[in-house]
Amino acid sequence: MKEYKKLLVVVDPTSDTQPALARAVELATRNQANITVFLSIFDFSYEMTSILSGQEREAMRQGVIAQRQAWIDEVVEHYSTSEVTIESEVIWHNRPFESIIQHAISSEFDLIVKGTHEHDKLKSVIFTPTDWHLMRKSPVPVLLVKEHDWPVAGKILCAINVGSEDEDHISLNSKIVEHAKDLAKKFDAQVHLVNGYPGTPVNLAIELPDFDAHTYSETIRMQHEERVCELALTLGISTDNCHVKEGLPEDVIPDVAKKLDAELVILGTVGRTGFSAALIGNTAEHVIDSINCDLLAIKPDGYKSPLDES
Repeated sequence: MKEYKKLLVVVDPTSDTQPALARAVELATRNQANITVFLSIFDFSYEMTSILSGQEREAMRQGVIAQRQAWIDEVVEHYSTSEVTIESEVIWHNRPFESIIQHAISSEFDLIVKGTHEHDKLKSVIFTPTDWHLMRKSPVPVLLVKEHDWPVAGKILCAINVGSEDEDHISLNSKIVEHAKDLAKKFDAQVHLVNGYPGTPVNLAIELPDFDAHTYSETIRMQHEERVCELALTLGISTDNCHVKEGLPEDVIPDVAKKLDAELVILGTVGRTGFSAALIGNTAEHVIDSINCDLLAIKPDGYKSPLDES
C-alpha cells in the first residue's frame, strides 16, 4: 500500500488542544513523513461590507489570515519534534471541505487527519458537516481522530463486506486490511475483521409456510464466516480475530468495536452523491454515528472526487 508520507492536518481554531495534530505527529514519526497544518477560514461579514473598496476588503482578509497564521505558528511549536517537519497554510475559502480536498489533491497528500468532537453527555463522537463531506468526497483516506492515545498492542478493526462478489468490493476489502496491517506493524497492534450478515427476511417466513428460518439463517452465517476466514487467511490475519455477527453493519460494527475496545475502525466509503446517496444510503455513514473511537475512511481504487478539477 501507499505509505503515509505527506499528511494534511486540519486544525480546529476553537480548541486549545489539537488531537489530530498529535496523532499525525505519531504517524509521521513512524513513517518519516512530513506534516502540513491546514486551516480554511471565512467571515461573510468581510465580504458584505459595501462601504469598503475591494482593496480594503482584501487588506482586512489578509489581516485575519495573518492573525490565524500567528496562532498556528504557536500551535505547531507546541507539537514540534526534532524528527518531524511541520509546515502550515491558512487560506480564505467559504467552503472548508472543498478547500481541504482540493489542497489534498493538488499537493498529492497521502492522508487527511482531522479531529472530531465528543458529546459529553452521550459519550459519543459528533461528526460535523465538514467531516461528512470529507468522507463522501475525498479521494484521499481520511482519519477522524478522538482525543486519546493509541496504546501498544491496541486493536484495529476492519469493517469488510463479503456479501457481494463484485470486484470493486473485493478489492476494497483487501485495501482496508492492507492499511490496517501497515498501521498495526508501526503501532504493534492487532488486526481484527468484522462482518454483519442479514437476518431471516420476515416476509419469507410468513409467506412460505414450509420455509425453515433456522436453516436459512445458518446457511447465510456459514457463507459469511467462510468468506471472512478465507479473506483473513489470504491476507495473513488470524481467524481467531474474525467476528461475524447477525445484524445490520451499522449495529454490528460499533458493537464489536466497543467489545474489543478498538482504537481504530477502518472502513470503505463508496462516496455516493446526489439522489442515489439519499435513496440507497451509505453503510459507512450509518456506522460512524455510533463509533466511539478513531475512524479511517478509505475509497476504492479509481474513485474520482467530484471536486477533482484535473
